Amino acid sequence: MTENPKKLELLESMKGGLIVSCQTQKDEPIYTPDMVVKMAECARWAGAVGLRLNSPEQIRQVREANLGLPIIGLYKVWYDDTDVFITPSMKEVDAIVEAGCDIIALDCTAQINHEGRQAWDLLPEVRAKYPDHLIFADISNIEEAERAAENGADIVAPTLYGYTKETAHIEGADFRMIGELCRRLKGKACVIHEGHIYTPDEAMKCIFLGCHAVVVGSAITRPHYTAKRFVDALSGYNDNWRNVEKAKHTNELK
Repeated sequence: MTENPKKLELLESMKGGLIVSCQTQKDEPIYTPDMVVKMAECARWAGAVGLRLNSPEQIRQVREANLGLPIIGLYKVWYDDTDVFITPSMKEVDAIVEAGCDIIALDCTAQINHEGRQAWDLLPEVRAKYPDHLIFADISNIEEAERAAENGADIVAPTLYGYTKETAHIEGADFRMIGELCRRLKGKACVIHEGHIYTPDEAMKCIFLGCHAVVVGSAITRPHYTAKRFVDALSGYNDNWRNVEKAKHTNELK
């Protein structure tokens, strides 16, 4: 666990609160050049304690809007030969740091990335290159969480639970695993829950179980996914809305 006063102050500012993931891709129906800034402004208006943003472009836009909230930055890049897409290499790390993120989020799973290495191998390299930044480790299971904490992650989140081959079948948060994560990592790293939280009650449950804060994205900022969940249920589950949620994106305007 970090002892850096500035890092501890930043972590404390988010304790017990809501972090809103404000993201939009160019191939989505909600995309406009300023959409992510409007999402972030809504989050601040509501009382959010932080933002999670994707890509140097969108991080820079929100930073220039001067909203006063800490920014968890990531950079999603999809390759055909791997399922690792969240800040997969140092190139993407450098780009989001230059754009102005306060916290670096990256895939810290055991999956093999586009470079032929396990994704979690990047973490110690980022820790060494950017010692003044908090690192947010996106993992999918307890083993990966413990490894991330041992390798210098300040924050660990089960963001990728449901996005690896071993967990692809799941549709909701695993609260038992969340509780176990909080117990195992106590005093080693902050657990911030991210993934599959759709109601305020579920967010409160995460805090009760010991999470430092909660990230919510799709349920707040992705109305097309919310609509798809309803359509999926009302059509008798003939289609799985999560297949759309997990699809790879392009940089082309739709």
